[in-house]
Amino acid sequence: MRSIIVGTAGHIDHGKTSLVEALTGTNADRLPEERRRGITIDLGFASLDLEGAHLGFVDVPGHERFVRNMLAGAHGIDLVLLVIAADEGVMPQTREHFDICRLLGLRAGIVCLTKHDAADDDLRQLVRLEVEELVEGSFLESAPVIETSARTGAGLDELKSALAQAARDAPERTSGYVTRLHVDRAFAMRGFGTIVTGTLVAGEVCAGDDLELLPSGQPVRARGVQVHGRAVERAQAGERTAINLGGVDVHEVERGQVLSVPHRLRPTQIFDARLDVLTDAARPLRSRARVRLHHGAAEILARVAVIEDAREIAQGEQAYAQLRLESPLVVIPGDRFILRSYSPPHTIAGGVVLDAFASKHRRRDFAKARGRLDALASANRTQMLTAFVEATADVGLTRGDLAARTGWTDDVIEAASLSALGAGTVKDAGGVLVAGEAIEGLLSKAVRAVKEHHARDPLSRGMMRETLREKVFAHTPGEIFRFTLAEAERTGALISERDTVRASSHSLELAGEDAQLSTRLAEIFRDAALEAPGIDEALTRASVAPARREHGRKLLRLLTGAGTLVQITSDLLIHRDALDRIIQATRDYGAAHEPERAIDVAAFKDLAGVSRKYAIPILEYFDRQRITRRVGDRRIVIKG
Repeated sequence: MRSIIVGTAGHIDHGKTSLVEALTGTNADRLPEERRRGITIDLGFASLDLEGAHLGFVDVPGHERFVRNMLAGAHGIDLVLLVIAADEGVMPQTREHFDICRLLGLRAGIVCLTKHDAADDDLRQLVRLEVEELVEGSFLESAPVIETSARTGAGLDELKSALAQAARDAPERTSGYVTRLHVDRAFAMRGFGTIVTGTLVAGEVCAGDDLELLPSGQPVRARGVQVHGRAVERAQAGERTAINLGGVDVHEVERGQVLSVPHRLRPTQIFDARLDVLTDAARPLRSRARVRLHHGAAEILARVAVIEDAREIAQGEQAYAQLRLESPLVVIPGDRFILRSYSPPHTIAGGVVLDAFASKHRRRDFAKARGRLDALASANRTQMLTAFVEATADVGLTRGDLAARTGWTDDVIEAASLSALGAGTVKDAGGVLVAGEAIEGLLSKAVRAVKEHHARDPLSRGMMRETLREKVFAHTPGEIFRFTLAEAERTGALISERDTVRASSHSLELAGEDAQLSTRLAEIFRDAALEAPGIDEALTRASVAPARREHGRKLLRLLTGAGTLVQITSDLLIHRDALDRIIQATRDYGAAHEPERAIDVAAFKDLAGVSRKYAIPILEYFDRQRITRRVGDRRIVIKG
């Protein structure tokens, strides 16, 4: 059975609540004050099963003072029932409610002329003309106009038929979004605890589900679920839902909060949107205007930043703007919202969210920002994902970031990601999605930085990896750094060697005096074997003048990088040939002393023919290289 949410709209005392009661048998006025005063103050709810469809009615207040409550109920409705009394016609709140429905993007509805028995034919005809003028050019232009009387029952059967037909014609709710329920009511019930209600606009909620209350991030659990007053195992998108929450006190829950699955959605305080300013707004909507933003069941104070050179949007015009919120709010692209003036509160505009996590725009970049928002306004999911990834430059987005930014399910994110990856506009850098252009830019900067290093220090084998990271990738995740270096190697632009990165064109072949000095240094260490001189002593033996000592050290680093010499400590280098011989001799010693395979410092001194000055650092090097393992005063020679 399809579930459709029907919202009433209209002026105070035009018979909305009486009409809902006549249709469903439920008086939606639940507060004693409402029944005493005869007006709806807060939201009321009722339901009706009709020809294979389940209709949930949200009865909203009509008085101007209670428009904020009307806005809380308008979010998530599929069909509006615009109620106009036949004996009064179109009134101020009729127009404001109708404007709100248009601004929220509603596409279906029925006009109901109530109190049919209280007006004569001439007055009813006059009201019909008013209705035609009101809805001309709108989504209700071709909607049925049905005359009813809750007192006599006239027209109710015709209205039910029209509702059934509208339910059949209503489009399916867009799938692919994670669970979201905007809390429009919270109360405590003895024996159950905290109960919240709202329209489930996306996803589903099952009894026992873990949920998250946003924007606070409070973890909660759905102890039980009801749909239109009936206990169910699962509530689905489009249903009026009540949830018994565990893990939270009723005083911690406020209207306007959002229930969702844990760790998926995140609140924002700045987003980009397209705004439509009402023709009858009192004045243009200007930048820095303080407004009341209504989204779901939340009312948030915000500042408007118009992304136009004129810094204002004229009445009846449409433009892009940024909303900067005074409190955090959960929104995703495609969400509709209403703006009301700060004081006195009147509806002035509506909008649709385009980018839920926007950055502030500088005036000189307005044209570029408008172009991007133009693209987002008509983008499919792949294009939207690409645009969001590109906006992060070389920082990229994880799939978790995308979930928070879009509200999409994992399946939708994966499908959009694969499409963008296939097109080549996006790269997957170890789980971080980054724009292909950003990778190209980072690769170019990295190659340039390495070549500049070679120009400054031609004797260096390459630039240290961490130095390159700090210079080019300081604000970039490690996944993107590693991916870019891999791309550089794949294309042949750079070569990674241990802790260094060099350009593929960089040659380490020495010539002239450098080649002779390098050979002389290598011979000094080879001849010294394990009793190698310190670095300064080696340079002295090689007749390197004090002014050329730093140059000599670079040659030693080059010999170490090439593997000719091995660095044991900061001042002890040993020729690879001598080190390989003592490593093999140590392993042979271990094999000859099975099963203990133990060697102490004294035995090693005899084996290597060196003093304790050399034996200790060489053994510590063996420990680090897992040739030996220290146990007390001895070492165990590891089989290898």
